[in-house]
Parts: sequence; C-alpha cells; structure tokens
Amino acid sequence: MSEFELVVRGGTAVIGDALVRADIGVAGGRIAAIAGRITDAAQVIEADGLLVLPGGVDTHCHIEEPQPDGSIHEETWVTASASAFAGGTTTVVAHTPQFKGGGILDQHRAGRARAAQGMLDYGFHQIIADPSDAALAELPALVADGVGSLKAFLTYDTLHLSDGDFLKVLAAAKRHGLMVHVHCENHDAIQAAVAALIAAGHVEPKYHAVSRPPVVEREATYRAIALAEFVGQPIQIFHVSCAEVAEVIAEARARGVAVSAETCPQYFTLTASDMDRPDFEGAKFMCSPAPRDAAEHERVWATIRRGVLDVVTSDHCGFSFNGDHGKAKNGRDASFDLIPNGIPGLAARAPLTFSEGVSKGRIDVPTFARLIATNPAKIARLYPRKGTIAVGSDADLALWDPNRQVTITNSLMQHAIDYTPYEGIPVIGWPVTTIRRGEVVMRDGAILAAPGSGAWLAR
Repeated sequence: MSEFELVVRGGTAVIGDALVRADIGVAGGRIAAIAGRITDAAQVIEADGLLVLPGGVDTHCHIEEPQPDGSIHEETWVTASASAFAGGTTTVVAHTPQFKGGGILDQHRAGRARAAQGMLDYGFHQIIADPSDAALAELPALVADGVGSLKAFLTYDTLHLSDGDFLKVLAAAKRHGLMVHVHCENHDAIQAAVAALIAAGHVEPKYHAVSRPPVVEREATYRAIALAEFVGQPIQIFHVSCAEVAEVIAEARARGVAVSAETCPQYFTLTASDMDRPDFEGAKFMCSPAPRDAAEHERVWATIRRGVLDVVTSDHCGFSFNGDHGKAKNGRDASFDLIPNGIPGLAARAPLTFSEGVSKGRIDVPTFARLIATNPAKIARLYPRKGTIAVGSDADLALWDPNRQVTITNSLMQHAIDYTPYEGIPVIGWPVTTIRRGEVVMRDGAILAAPGSGAWLAR
C-alpha cells in the first residue's frame, strides 16, 4: 500500500508567504507531507508549470436561501458547488435567514439539510433580522451546533436593524464569542432618495446607483464601527465598494478597533454605468452597495495593497435575468426599487482577482492566496484546517495555469443563473484542477464530485 493516496508533483506552491517548488503528499484527506520529491503515491497529478494554491474560501454567499416572500434562491447547493469548484473554491460560508417575528433554529436546521445535498465544505452566518429575547435565547444551541458568526443588515425593509437592535446583536455576539458581519448602508437615506427619484419619474435600473451613493455606505460604516467599539465587539464590514469607506475602516484600526473588511470583484471590474444599458439589461449589474465609477477600481486596489481590505469574496446572490423569481419578476418596466439586486459570482471571484491583481502586476501570488483563501479562513475561524497549504491542513488545493487566457462566459460559470455580469471579460490565469480534502472534484472544467459529499464545518 502506498504511503500517500495522492501526490501533487512539481508545482510551485504557496507555502506561507513564499512560492516553493514542492511535491505535496495527501493521506486521509489531509496534507501529510511537503517535500522536494515524493514517490510513494497511489495517484500522481503532475503540476509542472502550474501554481498550487490553497482551495478558495468564499465567506460571503447566498445559496438556496429562503426569502420573506416564501421564494427561495434558485442557486442550489449542487449548482453552487459546481460553480465554486470551477473557480477553484472548495469552502463557503453562506447565510441562514431569520424573518421578523420568527426564530432562528428551525431555519438553521433546514439550511443544513439543504446544504448537505451539495459538494462544498460549508458553514453558515446566522442573519439576525429581529433580535427578540426569544430569538436570542436560541443562540446557545446555534453555537453548540457550530455556527460562529452573525450577520446584521443596516438596510433593506425586511432586514434592517435600528441602532438599538444592532447594539443588542453586538452584545449577544460578545456574550457568545461570535463574529458579527455587517452590511453597511443608511436605510433612511436610501428610502428618501428612492422616493424622490421615483416621484421625479427616474425609475430605470441606473437610478439604483444614484439612490445609494458612497456617502450612505460611508456613514453606516462609521456608525457600525462606532457601535461595535462602544460594545467592544469585533466586526467585519462586508462588500466595501470604494476607498472613502475603506479609509473609515483604516482610521478605526489605527485607534485599535477590531474591524476587518472585504471587497468583491464587482468593485474593481464593474461600474455604475453598466446599469445604464437599454432593454432592462442594466438590471444584470444591480447589487448593493452599487459599483462606482472606473476611477474607483484603482483606489480599491490601493487599499487592498495596504491591507485595509484583506478579503475578496463573491457576495454571490444570483437572480436570473428571466423567470418568475428573477430580475424581471415584477416586469421589465418595474421601477429600480422593485428589481431584486444581487449578482452571481462564485466561479468568477478568484479568476477575476487573479487576472486583475496578479496578472496586471497589482499584487503578488502569495497576496492573492491570502485574499481568496487564507484571510477569509482566519476570520471564519476555519484556519489552519482551511485556507493554507500546511501539514495537517485539509488537502484543499487549486492548481492554476497562470498564463491561460480565458474569456468569461456564462457557460463557464456552471451556476444555475442564466447570465453572468462578467460576460466577455478576458482574464489571464485560470484554475485547471480543484481538489477538496484530497479528492479531485474539478478537472479542466468537468465536475467530478458526488452530490452529498460536502462537509459541515463547525466554527
């Protein structure tokens, strides 16, 4: 019997902050050896000329998630798994909802049952939309089951928390040792802007960005950080869209506040002008916060290089362009406030970050690995099981051809959504093999994993 079930041979691996040409031996689903040469293996994958990176960890996804209107996101855990593997990602943290007036445990259990049908390794953020005493009393059972984080929204009619309720969430998280992740936009300011725009007859998708300018994100970010500082609770700011918001985070860090932050590919590839397309096409690019202008892309990269934005996630939240529950569910003449906002991005996240970052000389390969795997794993309390190439870690690996040139198409994304907002964008650098716990789950775009083979990750 061979000592190793699998060896990835001759690749250039990210080991810590270094690039090292090494063989990686796998046994029992974990990395068992990293050496110059390993010969005793049942299976060998030749990786000469390829980069060997930790499998991607995407800690901001909405997958098969129930909605207050009784619908459910059309991205299933099976299709999401295929899409993630196609993009070199092996682990996700998705969301389970709470609806106002309801509890959390039943939704969590139902979410775990759905996720168990997929192939990804997974955890959950628990959304808190109504921090009632009864709901918060369920937190100890949630924590005992392995949930490590709460999600708070400062906007959206069905989700947003007042300052008082947000303080209750922060205090509860502190009691139970949980991380809090926050969607930061000022709800009342957005509502006022939406009402004024619609009254003036400005209803097209492009006005989504007009109704949510950077100031509403900046104000809410400052307020969220101030309240977290008041309570003494660590938080992560989700989907930072622009440098002026990042600077609020940098200033807080400088005075010792425990705040981290992520951004997403839409904020260094898309612009608000993408929503100004005819025939309802602009709806394909609607997400919140809204993409800004093209000049903002380089400013976002500057804050990434400074380490202010230290994670890149997809914020995968797919609504098809067509269909009863898609972008056009209220008609193609619906005002922008009635169009579901959110975009798919599971498969595109890492290739876009590699191409815009590494291939264009903005960051190096180890920084890329930190952005898409190591740092999110650390914040999600999955490190060092996930997010790194080290002896004892799960054998989650992505083999990248750094020179492969690909034009993104929807078929390459392998998701359930009928479009990608990144259609036609050329990228340099592409994952050719994805390995999850020692099993090859994607090779040259073909998905090889069996439904139900994913693992719950207690955090």
